[in-house]
Parts: sequence; C-alpha cells; structure tokens
Amino acid sequence: MDGTLPGGVANAGQVIRQGNSVLRPSNPHSVSIHAFLTALRANTGFNGASLPIEIQDDGRERLVFVEGDVPIPPYPLWAQSSDALASIALLLFEFHTASALVAPHLLTWSDELADPSGGSIVCHNDVCMENVVFRDGVAVGLLDFDFAAPGRPLYDLAQFARMCVPIDDDMSAALLGWQITDHPDRLRVVTEVYELDKDARGEFLECLDRTMNRGQDFVRRRVEAGDPNFIRMLKDMGGIERYERRRRWWESRRGDFVEALG
Repeated sequence: MDGTLPGGVANAGQVIRQGNSVLRPSNPHSVSIHAFLTALRANTGFNGASLPIEIQDDGRERLVFVEGDVPIPPYPLWAQSSDALASIALLLFEFHTASALVAPHLLTWSDELADPSGGSIVCHNDVCMENVVFRDGVAVGLLDFDFAAPGRPLYDLAQFARMCVPIDDDMSAALLGWQITDHPDRLRVVTEVYELDKDARGEFLECLDRTMNRGQDFVRRRVEAGDPNFIRMLKDMGGIERYERRRRWWESRRGDFVEALG
C-alpha cells in the first residue's frame, strides 16, 4: 500500500512507499552506502539488508521495499520478547560476517555514530527497533544505513544492545513503551547468540560504556543544528536530563550486567 511510512527520528515524515519500492532522503554518503549494499547482496548473498535501486535527480534514494513489521514506539509486546531480541542479534551477526567479505574502500562514510576506534568492517551503527523488519516475530531485515561506517562489530553490537535490550533508565524506557525488567538476562542473550567469549564480553561492556556518551553527543549536535525531529524527540524524553538519568542508571546497575555475562 502506497503512502508515508513512520520512519525513524531523523527522517520522520519523509519516507514514502511507492509500490514495491521506498523513497527517502539521500545524504552525502548515499553513493558509498548504495555501492556497499549492492556489493553485499551480490558478493555474499546476504539478503537481510536494504537493497538500493537508485539515487534520483530530486535528491531522494529509492530502495526495494522490505515486507514485514517494523516496531515503533510504544513498542508492541511481541517485539519486546527475548526471542525477538535474539533474532536481531543473530541477524546482526550474519550481517557482520557478510560485511567482512566486502571491501569498505569506497567513497565517504558518516562519522556521527561511527566507532571512534575505527575498524575495517562496515557496520550499521543504528540498529534500533525502528530499523528492523520482522516477520512472524523474527528479524529478517536491517533498514536505514545512513550512519554506516567502518568500525568494530563489537561496537556495533553494543550500540544495538543499548537501544534494544535496552540499556536505559526506567523512566526513559517507559516513555518508549518498554516493559522490561530482566535487562541483564537480555544482554546475556545478546552475547550468547553472538557467541562472544569471556574476553570479548569484557570488551563489549567497555564499548557499551563508550556508546553512552556517543549517543548523547549525537542528539545534542542535531538539536543545536535546529533539527525539528530531534528537538521534538528530546523534549518528549524529558530534555537533556534524559541522558543523565541513563548514565546514573547504568553506573548503578553495571555490576548486575557484569555478573550476568559471567
């Protein structure tokens, strides 16, 4: 069915379905992203990511529409299940495995959410619920590669976990519709599905520490630039104090997560 799709915060109201394709704003890195996604499908057979068609003269990109369900806040209960979370972790593992086979030396990449330590594998960097397509409760597709960039898969995994476990204070999580109480166990599910050994789990927790400030800085830059979607989102989440709440929550609960990961 044609019409406007919900989209995430950055492109809210600007994502349109036309038949079997989707039109959405392109960005300065879309040429690189399209080249990567095309090579990903052609060279590895991985079909769990958006497939680009073209960048139009009007500045919009056209991609193949992915059939399925995309959770948006308030997140439905089926999307909050451990099985749904595990399916995203598995899809991300498969994406990273395929991405490692595609050379990232294309043109340019966004540095807004990229791993500050860099890396050689193109990562998604924004795997939130709104950027995942499900069928029958199982994650089958990753959307919105605007912030893709070379980095470490563990850092990408940490950013996904922060948003989808979620690693968030109770007030902020409730505003998004989360009804989760077993956060440490859910993080353990992510590490088990991704098959992280003990050493990798320690590095993974360090990546989680770093993504806390990274996400806050990203939103602050967008708000200071006058982006109305991010201004509205930050207001709805209680202002910049939202990030202080999350930091305090993480500091008070980090030991529980360390124990859960063993």
